[in-house]
Amino acid sequence: MKKTAAALALLGALIAGCSKTDNPAPAAAPAPAAVTKIVVGLDDNFPPMGFRNDKNELVGFDIDMAREAAKRLGAEVEFKPIDWSAKEAELSGKRVDALWNGLTITEERKQNIAFTAPYMENHQIIVVAAQSNVKTKADLAGKAVGAQEGSSAVDAVKKEDAVFKTFKEFKTFGDNVTALMDLSTGRLDAVVVDEVVGRYYVAKKPQEYVVLDAHFGTEDYGVGVRKDDAALQGKLDKALADMKADGAAAKIAEQWFGKNIIK
Repeated sequence: MKKTAAALALLGALIAGCSKTDNPAPAAAPAPAAVTKIVVGLDDNFPPMGFRNDKNELVGFDIDMAREAAKRLGAEVEFKPIDWSAKEAELSGKRVDALWNGLTITEERKQNIAFTAPYMENHQIIVVAAQSNVKTKADLAGKAVGAQEGSSAVDAVKKEDAVFKTFKEFKTFGDNVTALMDLSTGRLDAVVVDEVVGRYYVAKKPQEYVVLDAHFGTEDYGVGVRKDDAALQGKLDKALADMKADGAAAKIAEQWFGKNIIK
């Protein structure tokens, strides 16, 4: 009996051992890494979204939005001016973590960039000189038209192929300021530009520029991150949603535009 009892005890121990080996307890899922710093890529000559003031400080609507979102994430934010026409390379090369500077959400960009939910609606407006005889899109036939290189204005204009083909010339510039300077000097007949930017400059020189009623379409702004950075995308989405819900985003918009333009 003692031998039998001992054998049974040994068999039980072996079974228990095998059970532990064959069915290990599931490991706890690792907690998502905390976001401690966000490097934001931007065009620092894109008022009122992001630009330098008289003290060479970076200011603007998107600057304030990014700072508020980073504060809610408990993260440091660094703003890094980049060549906007190379923005996707800067993002994929991990030289910046986010593109936050009036970035239009397009199907083409979605191939390489993950976007947050839209936070603002925008149009691609047509700005002409105050004394111009250009009143409609049809009047652009045979005219020189300009836009910022790498901007969604270029895509919006080319999308309307029937209109685009009538231009005498389509020139792109490193920034909108230079394009508008060419408009002022008569080297261009019109500039296609983001509404938030165009109206900012028109308001500064109402005797010099006019915005046409026609435009090249409606679009949404979003924050762009790397497609493999779902964690940052999710955190920014939540921060933006909270900013909309508690009125912080509306307050920033009113400071820069005089009204709530948050979507």
